[in-house]
Amino acid sequence: MLADRILFLDGEAIVLDKPAGLPVDSPRDRSPSVESMLHDLTFGFHRLPHPVHRIDRDTSGCLLLARNPGAMKRFGQAFEGGQVEKRYLAILDGVPEGEGGTIDLPLTKVSTRESGWRMIGRADGKAARTNWTLLQVKDGRALVEFRPETGRTHQLRVHTATGLGVPIVGDPVYGNGGDSGMMLHAATLRLERPGKPPIEAEADLPARFVGLGFSR
Repeated sequence: MLADRILFLDGEAIVLDKPAGLPVDSPRDRSPSVESMLHDLTFGFHRLPHPVHRIDRDTSGCLLLARNPGAMKRFGQAFEGGQVEKRYLAILDGVPEGEGGTIDLPLTKVSTRESGWRMIGRADGKAARTNWTLLQVKDGRALVEFRPETGRTHQLRVHTATGLGVPIVGDPVYGNGGDSGMMLHAATLRLERPGKPPIEAEADLPARFVGLGFSR
């Protein structure tokens, strides 16, 4: 039940700890999604809440939902304006060079009939910037913190695989895939609100990260 995974709740916002493997939007096969479970997240309101942004199906962690149209508009503008502080954790399938830095790599979408669509780094793409810090190294893999300045589709996945030259463990598109699932987690989210306390949430490190020997 998603109601058991609430990290933040007030009259205009919900932050949910989305589990890995659950898509935000309803798939074509109508399998479970956040969208199909919104009726469980009304908490006394007549309106259904709505996701303000998207995180990938295989990414776990903080997902912000708005509980009314006014909040939806304000939160959406905050995301577009880069006013939402987001922190991600990822296990990389190797160890990048250096202790941290900024990846400045514009991204664009490409598509082929054979392999479908994906994002690639290209100079004429949309601006994309990610700050990263190496946290731990264990058994030839690295736990890395990401603080994206922009929110492009698959930004962290491409910036890791192309910008750092080391993909995220389990990434089926930009890495080697595998049965472990993709090791990317939206750990924290913070959004300032005029006249109100900020929205702040932190999602605990998932068991799949701990299973690979990493801790916070």
